[in-house]
Amino acid sequence: MSFYTSLSGLQAAQTDLSTISHNLANVSTNGFKKSRSEFADVMASNFTSDPRRMVGSGAVLQENRQQFSEGSLQTTGNSLDLTVAGDGFFAVKMPNAVGTQAYTRNGAFSVDPNRFITDSQGSRLQAYAVESDGTVPANSKVGDVRIPLNSGEPVATGAVTLKMKLNAAATGISAPFKPEDPSTYNTSTSTSIVDDKGNTTTLTNYFVKDAPNDASGATSWTMYSYAAGAPLNTGQGTKVTFDGDGNMTSPNGAIALATAPATGAGSAAQRTITLDLAGSTAAKQPFSVVSRSQDGRAKGEFSGVAVDETGIITASYSNGDSVKLGKVALANFVNPTGLKQNGGNYWTSTGLSGSATIGSANENGFGKLMSGTIEGSNVDITEELVNLISAQRNFQANSKALDTASQISQTIFNIRA
Repeated sequence: MSFYTSLSGLQAAQTDLSTISHNLANVSTNGFKKSRSEFADVMASNFTSDPRRMVGSGAVLQENRQQFSEGSLQTTGNSLDLTVAGDGFFAVKMPNAVGTQAYTRNGAFSVDPNRFITDSQGSRLQAYAVESDGTVPANSKVGDVRIPLNSGEPVATGAVTLKMKLNAAATGISAPFKPEDPSTYNTSTSTSIVDDKGNTTTLTNYFVKDAPNDASGATSWTMYSYAAGAPLNTGQGTKVTFDGDGNMTSPNGAIALATAPATGAGSAAQRTITLDLAGSTAAKQPFSVVSRSQDGRAKGEFSGVAVDETGIITASYSNGDSVKLGKVALANFVNPTGLKQNGGNYWTSTGLSGSATIGSANENGFGKLMSGTIEGSNVDITEELVNLISAQRNFQANSKALDTASQISQTIFNIRA
């Protein structure tokens, strides 16, 4: 029996070595949780055995217990790198035919080409649907998170305000104005506007000084306006005048700038943009723009995504919109050590772990959610190396016991009558 007793010890030591080796191999794996081999003794007995004379029969693996202590945190600055500080797992849907529900502590997520939030293996992060203010409605379901490509309805520019300082010392120009010839105008300035199709285009205003200043220092200018390279008001200029103190005397109020009229099917409709130059001045100084604004609004294009500590996923857009897309769903279990390891940092529920309890960060015992960090492995190299040496000694000791049993048997075989 000593052979089998030593053999069971060797098998136990080998299992321990394999477990420790697996831990060490994953020391750099994000979200990895180490395991610890736990053994039990084996006793060969029956109900008639005298407990004072029982001899053990070796060891047997009782459990490879997973250790769900937190790993070290690594700051990345990526808003979709998430960490659960405390209890909980990220719920993901695996990219297989049936969309298996799995759970992970590896929170390295990104936006895939189809604009779903996924991990490196293509599994989609699961989140609660939310209202526009981020509130989770009653009976909200958990599902994939897909980021809309655009946000908001476009609004065409109807009014532009432009406050500037013209150079009263500029030289008058008598040559016919041509926008492509800089020598036919003194200065120009461009303002981004939105057309009737929601596209961002440019309103350019050219200023031509008409004549030398009069005795009082008053100046006169002609302004030509173009939108997307096409002349407004059929190319006719607008007079802009200033008195000797540099105060604008005309125009009085906003200027109406009309696009070319529609000429056929499919062409853009004629529309008018008002331009207000109120507060503009002329003085002997370089041209400058004091302020400008316009009331148009382009359709927003996706520019980024962020996750706050409560798990609210917010997408931002080029037009300034911020759209709340969902709230990260976390899962927890009555007995996490009963979860089945599937590889790839995934776990699935079993009868031992119990069914998943789904919730949100900072609620009902779930941990805090941290953005811009990744949870590393919880493997301590020093501890594992000490355990490795101990397991090696156990293996050597059991080998020696086996060798000793063999020598005793050989001695018995060599006894002669």
